[in-house]
Amino acid sequence: MALQWMILTYVVAAEAALALLLTFPSPKLLKNRFVSLISLILQPTLFIVPFAGFQLLDIYWKNEHRLMCTSEICTAAERDRYEKSVFKAQRNVILCTTACLLYWCIYRICKYHKEIQSLEEVEKRYKN
Repeated sequence: MALQWMILTYVVAAEAALALLLTFPSPKLLKNRFVSLISLILQPTLFIVPFAGFQLLDIYWKNEHRLMCTSEICTAAERDRYEKSVFKAQRNVILCTTACLLYWCIYRICKYHKEIQSLEEVEKRYKN
């Protein structure tokens, strides 16, 4: 079970690094090549959105069916375990939403860059 969260963590870290690299100022030729490379990678990595959605559904289902420790017979260890599972679930929800949000941001940055390139080409044609 922990493997999927580790994979999602690495994907979020990679997406954050790509988003930073896309937003840093760089020479135009390097930026164009980098954006085209990222655009090619974006389509196969779309799997992260349904994967994160499935993980969110799993968290929701586990939350609905989690044993509550509210009675007086619960020990301190059981309460700690319950609270720890709640904190893990909250962390994992943040991780899933961050993965989807970063993917969308990278997609939009690449799309805007391509639109700017096409507008610059149209401007060059009008000048000539």
